[in-house]
Amino acid sequence: MDQIRLAAAHVEGVEGFLVEVEVSRSQPSTGTGRTTVVGLPDAAVRESIDRMTPALFASGLSHRPGDHLVINLAPAGRRKEGPAFDLAIALGLAATMRENQLPTLPADTAFVAELALDGTLRPARGVLACAIAARAAGLTRLVVAPVNAAEAAVVDGIAVHAPANLAECCRWLRAGIEHAPRRSAGAEVETTLDSLDLIDVRGQEHAKRALITAAAGGHNLLMIGPPGSGKTMLARRLPGLLPGLTLEEALDVTRVHSCAGMLPDGRGLMRQRPFRAPHHSVSPVGLIGGGSYPKPGEVSLAHHGVLFLDELPEFPRLVLEMLRQPLEDGHLTISRGGGRLRFPARCMLVAAMNPCPCGYLGHPTRRCTDGADFVHRYRSRISGPLLDRIDIHLEVPFQRPDIQAAPAGATTAQARDQVATARTRMLDRQGCANAVLDARGLKKHLQADDAGLRLLTQAVDELGLSARAYDRICKVARSIADLDGRERVTLEDLSEAIGYRVLDRPA
Repeated sequence: MDQIRLAAAHVEGVEGFLVEVEVSRSQPSTGTGRTTVVGLPDAAVRESIDRMTPALFASGLSHRPGDHLVINLAPAGRRKEGPAFDLAIALGLAATMRENQLPTLPADTAFVAELALDGTLRPARGVLACAIAARAAGLTRLVVAPVNAAEAAVVDGIAVHAPANLAECCRWLRAGIEHAPRRSAGAEVETTLDSLDLIDVRGQEHAKRALITAAAGGHNLLMIGPPGSGKTMLARRLPGLLPGLTLEEALDVTRVHSCAGMLPDGRGLMRQRPFRAPHHSVSPVGLIGGGSYPKPGEVSLAHHGVLFLDELPEFPRLVLEMLRQPLEDGHLTISRGGGRLRFPARCMLVAAMNPCPCGYLGHPTRRCTDGADFVHRYRSRISGPLLDRIDIHLEVPFQRPDIQAAPAGATTAQARDQVATARTRMLDRQGCANAVLDARGLKKHLQADDAGLRLLTQAVDELGLSARAYDRICKVARSIADLDGRERVTLEDLSEAIGYRVLDRPA
């Protein structure tokens, strides 16, 4: 009996973990043996053995399919899914045949790739998370498909090898994997969204001011206005206003997209903040994540970026209520029978809605056809607790078509410079954006004058604001002061922040 051990890796949620692949081959005493794959494999893993036989023969390797084969994927208590174990299983089967003259497989190397029938290496999802897990476990090498090489190579401290096929991988192992060509991360290209320029939005200076304030402090934003007033145009220009991703943020964003299988082929680090705009028919699993084998949802794919929900009241109430915890905590926890998984969800929520079902309440030239009860029911689709978690909600009024002749405002590049200056001021003072300040940090860094605090107390009494809304007004006022270069929050800053709470006003 021949037994071989080698390392592979897998992802669970957005975290990687090592899998030890054990392959045992023995000749049956009578008849034909059987092949058994154990270790909680799914159908794709069990089917891998049917891909191995033609892949091994196409690569010029010896194999006896009629032997008794046992393939164990440890740890046995964690579920395994997908074809990422193909390469490790194929090498294990080949190494059990002395005719193939493979040396002892290196213990410091993990193998993560799918195999085609001709032995070609195909990409697997979650390779970046696998590379991070391999490095954390003390491994020094990772063998992946060429398409995944740039993604894996962004992890420092681990050498990445990317053979084109199984035959080439075996040649490298015979010659010593340490001598095989290494793949680098390649040059990083900074990308921006200046093609969607803020200068294209004419008029709406009040809304632009709120958009820039939201970008500076990382605040959630809700825009209410009639069709065609520019809500979607404004929302799509928000990512271009945000500061660039740091290296740590870029790794987080890339890891989430890789684990979701949404990283473009051959891509290394994602340097552009994500912008996700799911349709209002999205399911709870599609928005939050989960499933039989939990994967990131839209809120996690928007991590360190923007989640845009257009026509907010049209989303199912159940789906919207699921946003409450991730908006507050910056992450979400999905509990299933097999355990609990944590997904990152630190994103800016930007939403848009009409003022009423027909969309023309308050329109200067078109008559609204909805009664007061219809308007109330329409707005009630968004719960108070969810509105409390949206820092800024403002009206985006109707604009006449001839507004296109109006003077242009600031460009995206100019506004981004303002945002970057304000964000730097926040980071130097408190180490984070204003939107994520906790209660103790807000109390320490608000620095509001007495007149402003009296106005805020009056607003709380008149509008019946909650403690959460009170804190969010203070955070927005702090961002306004930072945007304008003031150390202290003034009466004018708090007054402007209170003005951004349109839906808290009495009807």
